[in-house]
Amino acid sequence: MRALLAFLFAAALFAQAPASKPKSALDKPTLEAYLRHLFLYLPNIQLTISDPVDTGVPGFKQVKVRASLNDAFEDREFLVSNDGRKVLVAQVYDIASNPFKPELDKIKPDLAPSLGTPGAPVVIVLFSDFQCGYCREEAKMIRENLLQAFPTQVRVYFKDYPLAAIHDWAKPAAIAGRCVFQQQPLKFWDYHDWVFEEQPKLNAAEFGGKFAAWAKDKGLDADQLTACQSSKATEALLERTLAEGKELGVNSTPTMFINGRRINFSIKWPNLKQVVEFEIGYQATAKNAGEHCCELTLPNLLGGPKP
Repeated sequence: MRALLAFLFAAALFAQAPASKPKSALDKPTLEAYLRHLFLYLPNIQLTISDPVDTGVPGFKQVKVRASLNDAFEDREFLVSNDGRKVLVAQVYDIASNPFKPELDKIKPDLAPSLGTPGAPVVIVLFSDFQCGYCREEAKMIRENLLQAFPTQVRVYFKDYPLAAIHDWAKPAAIAGRCVFQQQPLKFWDYHDWVFEEQPKLNAAEFGGKFAAWAKDKGLDADQLTACQSSKATEALLERTLAEGKELGVNSTPTMFINGRRINFSIKWPNLKQVVEFEIGYQATAKNAGEHCCELTLPNLLGGPKP
């Protein structure tokens, strides 16, 4: 009898004990532990997990994860089922809009050095580092081929993205280029070509002196350049470009966006030419990228859209 009562008492306690909570990817510590195991993220790598947001996909939320260590980072996007049980590695596209619209919305080409025709159907935005060897090769390829092949169909914007953690004179070179652009915009491309041509001979200790000699030879105002290079406003402009690149997930150079399409490796000219030709043909009917500007219209006194 005693054994029966003990068994019934234990059964009653077990019935009252709360069931263990199922694991959910919507719980950030749970998801972090899972991803660290899945992708071999070491303890010194920081994982920043966003709050889940609606994606328009029934039954799923989107969660963004950034893994970072010092200046290095990578971004991943996941779809998590509403019950937190399933995690999908997937990119969500809206068939009614340009597949690269999220990137196009983040790219801000204003105040950046540019080449080519305003209003061109193809816009290329380059994130580059003056001390990067692959950037040097790509810059030479673009300067020798792109506008010669597409004199009116392409607009190119240059964005400084110095990888200062591994390149010791990339940031001073970026700031110097920004100051050349502010003083004489067209001279920026002379500077661009000079830095990449001299790249193997440049170093952190001698860059300032060699740049000053180049600027003097080009007739630039030395005092104005010096003031610009030490200005916090110039630094802020560079930080703005770096923030834009990070928002776009740029973590290596060279990285270019062709009407929003990311190419994060050093592309060869025949391949780049094919991509541009494809985009020109596509934009002839789609007209959902490129550069929309420079339209001459009559003033509208009502301030609304044109009839």
